[in-house]
Amino acid sequence: MLEWLRELHSASGIAQIIEMGGIIALVGIVFAETGLLLGFFLPGDSLLITTGVLAHPLNPHHLDFLDIRFLNLILIIAAIVGDQVGFYLGHKTGDRIWDKPDSRFYKRKHLDEAHDFYVKYGAISVVIARYVPILRTFVPFVAGVARMPYRKFVYWNIAGGVLWVTTVLWLGYYLGQTSLANRLDKIIVLVVLISYIPLVVGFAKRWHRKRRQRRTI
Repeated sequence: MLEWLRELHSASGIAQIIEMGGIIALVGIVFAETGLLLGFFLPGDSLLITTGVLAHPLNPHHLDFLDIRFLNLILIIAAIVGDQVGFYLGHKTGDRIWDKPDSRFYKRKHLDEAHDFYVKYGAISVVIARYVPILRTFVPFVAGVARMPYRKFVYWNIAGGVLWVTTVLWLGYYLGQTSLANRLDKIIVLVVLISYIPLVVGFAKRWHRKRRQRRTI
């Protein structure tokens, strides 16, 4: 399982997905990762970076059917619609989700992390979470559970979708014309590690808070 996940998030694995599934696969993954709770394990940043690299005509592995401007538009739409679905599911589920037991594909800790993040940053968390794995999946859902005003959510959802897809996709496109494209796996690892920093910091703060609470009892 771990080996499959590692390959799924690698440059070679993502390139294979793109070659076999084309734009439909790209749209499906971006939508599922942002809109469906079960999609939290799918590649997000690594997918966009690799797609941008392969879209550059000067890259030796360039795929002719990848047009950067069309990709930018269609993947923004997929990201926005994905968050809308996540918000809708959260709104319909409501507080019942807190009673759901852990399962193979659902972990309460992911929801708790997203809830803490939403409480701390408010509406702008919908934008910030775009750049953080797992939170990218769960924050829209939590916003729906918390009954965030719909118009406010739509505004921040659109802003986040445009910023996330455009910045990460075009970062990959720029790298596609440089020698750094040959080290794409290392770049992906670096980007993923950076994106996980907020989760690690949040976990450390919760652990420290619980430890202090135990001492005071």
